[in-house]
Amino acid sequence: MAPMTRSRASERGVINPTASEYYAARASAGLIVTEGINVGPMSCAFDRTPGLWTDEQTLAWKPVVDRIHEKGGRVVAQLWHAGRASARGLLSDRQPLSPSGVNDDLDRLQVWALLANGAYVRIAATSSRAMTSAEIQGVVSEFRLAAANAVSAGFDGVEIHGANGYLIHQFLSPAINLRADDYGGSPEGRSKLLHEIVSAISDVMPRSRIGLRLSPFADYNSVRDPKPEDTYRPLAHWLETAGLSYLHLADTNAWTGAPDYERMLSIFRGGYRGPLIVNAGIAPRRAAQIVSSGEAHAVAFGRLFLANPDLPARIRMDGPYNSPQHFGMYGGSNSGYLDYPELESGHGEPLRETSGG
Repeated sequence: MAPMTRSRASERGVINPTASEYYAARASAGLIVTEGINVGPMSCAFDRTPGLWTDEQTLAWKPVVDRIHEKGGRVVAQLWHAGRASARGLLSDRQPLSPSGVNDDLDRLQVWALLANGAYVRIAATSSRAMTSAEIQGVVSEFRLAAANAVSAGFDGVEIHGANGYLIHQFLSPAINLRADDYGGSPEGRSKLLHEIVSAISDVMPRSRIGLRLSPFADYNSVRDPKPEDTYRPLAHWLETAGLSYLHLADTNAWTGAPDYERMLSIFRGGYRGPLIVNAGIAPRRAAQIVSSGEAHAVAFGRLFLANPDLPARIRMDGPYNSPQHFGMYGGSNSGYLDYPELESGHGEPLRETSGG
């Protein structure tokens, strides 16, 4: 199950109590990757998203994880820092942080907020400022703390969010990262933040429980990398020896009908041979072909899992599938969150899972 923002946490970033029911209903996934979880108070692109940097936030995740485990599922926490994709109104009137303070494209940044009338709407991004070296080290420490808190909450691992134009992706981009210090310049310099985050998280959990999500060609949040191959081929070779649990490649442009799936795979096929998950709006039949042919080890489903809590059972039966509805996708009540129907057997009982592939 791919990570999907649901925006139902409290103002303090505490995950909603009903998340236990939401995630437990989807525990039949081979692996659940949670919605993006902010690693610190300066990370927020979507209002009412959960965090994992305070004791209160950590304790609230524990029953969610416990319910998933009770249902036989496995779950990793996706650790997220939004960087420049934010606004003062979401950061207690503080200016968003970014690699270099590039602000000529604020209209292309995706920042969302919950209005007093209950509407969840896109808002204007606020100009960011370049991070100091001390602030960069602070972010590294935030990822380490969030990972340690994930261990305390019982998560099976974490996934580092390096995709979709958020902070790590911003550092990787030569158009957004214009730094002249060790964190900029060459592809190796621009990936230094990611390397340090992996190293810091390795202090609190084995690398075999750390995943990484990347989206080399994403237009989302305007990273504008003119030649992703030059950025990501060195990363592929590093990942081959890094010992991470998996690489999760997201073809974000597939959302808008302009897929880069083959280009994305071609970058990593030459240098990385480890566990690979792909996510690109892929239909179940195509997913089966991808896995059986060896293109990838697994396929992650997002919107299909949002609308079909019992998705593995539906795949085995070749459907039918519920369609996701826009209402309740972000923010709001249990409508559009807990009310998607499951398949029923001929006796009116919820369909029970059977063993097998």
